[in-house]
Amino acid sequence: MNAVDKLVSTTGTAAACRALSVPRASYYRRRRSDDRDISDKPRRRSPRALTDRERQDVLTELHSERFVDKSPAEVHACLLDEGTYRCSVRTMYRILSQENEIRERRNQLRHPTYQKPELLATAPNQVWSWDITKLLGPSKWTYFYLYVILDIFSRYVVGWMLASKESTELAKRLIRETIQREGVGQNELVIHSDRGPSMKSHGVAQLLATLGVTKSHSRPHVSNDNPFSESQFKTLKYRPGFPDRFCSQEHGLEFCREFFPWYNEEHYHCGIAMLTPAMVHNGLADQVLAKRQRFLDIAYAAHPERFVNKPPSPPKRPAAVWINPPLIETQPPSGPVAAKNEFEISLLTSAETSAGPLTHGRSDHNLNNTASGSITLTRDQDLVSEHEKRLLEIDDPQKPDAPLAHPRPGYPLADQPTVGPRVPAELASVSPGAAEPNDSIEIQQPPLDTRAMPKKIPGVWGLAPRESPVKQPTEQALH
Repeated sequence: MNAVDKLVSTTGTAAACRALSVPRASYYRRRRSDDRDISDKPRRRSPRALTDRERQDVLTELHSERFVDKSPAEVHACLLDEGTYRCSVRTMYRILSQENEIRERRNQLRHPTYQKPELLATAPNQVWSWDITKLLGPSKWTYFYLYVILDIFSRYVVGWMLASKESTELAKRLIRETIQREGVGQNELVIHSDRGPSMKSHGVAQLLATLGVTKSHSRPHVSNDNPFSESQFKTLKYRPGFPDRFCSQEHGLEFCREFFPWYNEEHYHCGIAMLTPAMVHNGLADQVLAKRQRFLDIAYAAHPERFVNKPPSPPKRPAAVWINPPLIETQPPSGPVAAKNEFEISLLTSAETSAGPLTHGRSDHNLNNTASGSITLTRDQDLVSEHEKRLLEIDDPQKPDAPLAHPRPGYPLADQPTVGPRVPAELASVSPGAAEPNDSIEIQQPPLDTRAMPKKIPGVWGLAPRESPVKQPTEQALH
């Protein structure tokens, strides 16, 4: 604004504001504020305001014994019935607010704090995860309910059931018979689930307490708290041959009786070192991995030139599996090395580089600080991080494939102690060669010409079409 004032005397207000890109309204507003007398003057009292005596009388009336438990609206109405008017209801509230006498008389309803589940399994039958998914029935708004109990360490489906409804009694039956079949003792098992009505029911809670089983629940609307069941359901529904709808309950049973033996006995799971769930659940994982290692050693001895980096080895089996591993606070590295690893950009001191002007090369360049204070953008191979070098070696088409490793870094392996890095939950598992979720032929619909549409379309909103009841078998399938 001072620059505008200097130009106004020579060029005029409009030209000065235009030259300096200052709105004229802002300039005039600032000038008017400067012309005002901004001395501290006492604020003039409103003629409508209550006097100090009247204000004290209102406060005394509100503090009286007969009005101490009444609201200002009630006090105002009662005084009017007695022929007395002191002030409005809003003024009573304003006076009480100035005296800090307005607050909630009771604590407001607050949402409960849900704790994040942190479950660890180092052997089978320590932590189970169970859930219920819907399978589309023969007609609209008809479903079949698939109950599945999964061991998170081995990914083995220890029990499943297909029913025509979701109920607490069916869930209790499945849990009780599955525990008996697996031979789980008292205080040896944790069962984790989401917050569905059957999972949170009192009947299931009492059953688990009787059997000595600890129950655990996910947080509301957090599907990642139950990742293993969700992953297993995805594998189920992405299988080739999974129908859009099941014609009957027998049709669903036929599909499940084929799927679950394949999932347990034949499916090579990426989260357990490409082993089948049955191998891990039955204690055969170490034997299978040792056998794979022998064959890899034979292949290496026959052609060592084909393995560039090191002798091949099968992926290591995780020694522990977590649901929501605890977070470990780590201090980030400091210094120029940290900047190289994070952004592959190094800010060097003047002693490390020579002075030079500002230049711009290709997109893959490093940022260097020069002695003269300028910044030079150059390509420096010496500053490429080791991580980038490894990526370049992996992407080299001239080299053979690197040996397989566990898909998630940070897993403790079977030959390592479980103390140390926490194990994250597994990724979503999809069976090999799975088809797309919908293999049906998509029919291209022509664009809708709204100009040819009538102004009013007859019909009734909010009413579902009536469907003929589908008779379902009464017996349930329990496995």
